[in-house]
Amino acid sequence: MRNLSPSQDLRLALLQSELAWHDPAANRAHFERQLAEVGAVDLVILPEMFTTGFSMDSATLAEPTDGPTSAWMRVQAQRSGAVVTGSLIVQDEHGQYRNRLLWATPDGELLHYDKRHLFRMAGEHEHYAPGAERRLVTLKGWRIRPLVCYDLRFPVWSRAQDDTDLLLYVANWPAPRRGHWNRLLPARAIENLCYVAAVNRIGSDGNGHPYAGDSQVLDFQGEPLVEAGAAAGIFRATLSASALAAYRQRFPAQRDADAFSLD
Repeated sequence: MRNLSPSQDLRLALLQSELAWHDPAANRAHFERQLAEVGAVDLVILPEMFTTGFSMDSATLAEPTDGPTSAWMRVQAQRSGAVVTGSLIVQDEHGQYRNRLLWATPDGELLHYDKRHLFRMAGEHEHYAPGAERRLVTLKGWRIRPLVCYDLRFPVWSRAQDDTDLLLYVANWPAPRRGHWNRLLPARAIENLCYVAAVNRIGSDGNGHPYAGDSQVLDFQGEPLVEAGAAAGIFRATLSASALAAYRQRFPAQRDADAFSLD
């Protein structure tokens, strides 16, 4: 197993907000106003299904892979000089509906990760196709693994044999289970010896489900660098490359990790 660490710090902005139910144009306009206030960062993180709220109406709300939101994200990344990421409802080239995280870079590149673990308690598995592949993206030398909401409950999917510097979760995680969210996120940071950034929404959705927010950034020991609580706003953090490297050198638990393969 490699024990590489980035050499540059990474600046994050987490956008915690209410979402307009089933109104992509309103949500894009809202986040565009926030993005104009972000300032100099490397990565801007939006919630899960940030254009619609967590909806099972995939047939009505799905955009094509080259739809208006993907174009909007490219424009926002170019304007801000930062990667912009978040998930939305997409119909892929095979006609399947996906809860798809997009990763838009300032130079126009658009990568994606499809949510693997679909939340069956809301019937998500009946309206969306699951992703089949994990994704590792790089930014300023940081190896970042993007994941979506319910993926958080499945630690094997978050684990990387060749190391991960930042686990990134976008979510619509309901308030009644906020205790799980606030316990599982530190666990993922501690067991992977990496930073964790997690963005959740606030407010209530069109089904009346409340969301408590609790967006946060945690260091490699599960200690909070940013805790948004229930407030709307832009929350910034800088991840220290030298601190991560020093901790991994001082406490190299990854050398004793179990090898595994995923089916």
